[in-house]
Amino acid sequence: MRWLWYFIIYSFCGFLLEVAFARAIRHPKRDRKCLLLLPLCPVYGLGACLILAAAPLGPGPLWVALAGGLAATGAELALGAFYRFVLGVEFWNYDGIPGSLGGLVCPAFSACWTALALALVYAVHPLVSALAAPIPAWLGPPALILLASDALVSCAALRRAGTTEVLRWYAPE
Repeated sequence: MRWLWYFIIYSFCGFLLEVAFARAIRHPKRDRKCLLLLPLCPVYGLGACLILAAAPLGPGPLWVALAGGLAATGAELALGAFYRFVLGVEFWNYDGIPGSLGGLVCPAFSACWTALALALVYAVHPLVSALAAPIPAWLGPPALILLASDALVSCAALRRAGTTEVLRWYAPE
């Protein structure tokens, strides 16, 4: 169950990072959640879990940077393709950035993920691991059911509406 908690915690941290980024660049779309109810960005949870799974497979920081950057970019590509081709929506589009691959990934953000992989493995994860360790095992199944239910309802709503705006149920008109 610890991987479930890592996924949830890093998805929430990704949501916070996205909101801060949107505010910093004064983007008109200031909300950045990818689920209907939970304030989570699953691409960050998946990317972080892939980075953490790859990190122990190699020797040291260079491996973490390279494998972590590739793992996070792969997560971004996979989820971006899922959102676009299966659900018919886009949460991001890098079309205007040089080297973009179909607007789903680009070298500039891959470099960011590479740097974040190092920070994740060497600075952030030891704290998150300590935070997740005392969570009682009995909370895992309800958390998984809540996450899976929100994901299924969110996917259905996104596919039906064809826009991420359907997730903004809380926004004033």
